[in-house]
Amino acid sequence: MHKSEVPQTPFRVLQVLTAMNRGGAETMVMNHYRAIDRNKVQFDFLVHRQQRADYDDEIEALGGRIFRAMPIRPWSYPAYFRWLDGFFREHRGEFTAVHGHIQENSGFALRYAKKYGIKNLIASSHIADLGVDYKFIFRQFGKIWTNRFATQRLACGKDAGRFLYGKRDFQLLNNAIDAARYQFNPSTREEKRKELGIPADALVIGNVARFCPQKNHSFIIKVFAEVVKVYPSARLLLVGSGPLMDETATLAARSGISDNVIFAGLRPDVPDLLQAFDVFFMPSVFEGLPVSVIEAQAAGLPCLLSDVIDRETDITGNVRFMSLGSDIGEWAKAIVETYNMHPQRRTQLPVIQNAGYDVVENINRLYKLYLCDT
Repeated sequence: MHKSEVPQTPFRVLQVLTAMNRGGAETMVMNHYRAIDRNKVQFDFLVHRQQRADYDDEIEALGGRIFRAMPIRPWSYPAYFRWLDGFFREHRGEFTAVHGHIQENSGFALRYAKKYGIKNLIASSHIADLGVDYKFIFRQFGKIWTNRFATQRLACGKDAGRFLYGKRDFQLLNNAIDAARYQFNPSTREEKRKELGIPADALVIGNVARFCPQKNHSFIIKVFAEVVKVYPSARLLLVGSGPLMDETATLAARSGISDNVIFAGLRPDVPDLLQAFDVFFMPSVFEGLPVSVIEAQAAGLPCLLSDVIDRETDITGNVRFMSLGSDIGEWAKAIVETYNMHPQRRTQLPVIQNAGYDVVENINRLYKLYLCDT
């Protein structure tokens, strides 16, 4: 699309992400995108994968443009920086704000956005820790750029903010959802259980996450294998996809529980699938404040989480945290206890709204963030 073909909306905000698949940050951005008045603010997307992603069709249907950069790799920094320079030069004057969601790598886009006159430069932190690996030194480099060029620093929780910004000031921007879509519905619960072949009275433990090391699916399988010893008809419902999906399925088979595990894959009906759960289980190795846990609570679910997840995640009082150092048997016992403590599901819509996690309630704040320099 040439500059002359740019739709004439009052303000365009460039969202910077890896790819618009059904991850936590991506889902939150889409929640905002659907709810915002697009006659006032329109989103465009700078992504770092060439292949189309889950939300691309919807983005284009809503009037957004998708620009594709190369993947960010330390050995290709010079080529990537040249690409960013050319991109922001070509699109000079089109964007009111740039909003980076790719942790420390956001600083790279913000630096070149500033070079070509964009004043509102926003960074968001969605993760509280990434551990130490071969990219650690490059992450530190990226953090310097992000903190130097961001004019607004946002985080989904305090731990995530401290991780990216250190001692610098930042604002909390809740991982807002369309809470009304997640209200507990007994009819939907029955319908989804029938669709998935789950007995009406079976204990269902669920997780919604990408199959990657961070989400700790191998641990989920090991704990669930212990639960099956107590509840032979129990089901584990895993929603998502990713590079470790086959490995997880193999582990389930070796554990003798394949018939009890449902790999649902990527699904657009997560609000409905959550109705079929009894306990939401997320023993992640590291996290910020995951959107999926907010969604689970909105659906009235009790949650069992690893204690590396930000305590602010507990909105409803139905969240329990445990150390990953605890015995597998203790985790299985905790799941059963969590299930037995919450025999009835209740609507949590007012609680979610009052805590500031409903997207409709957050839109006015978003306008202020995006239009503060106009």
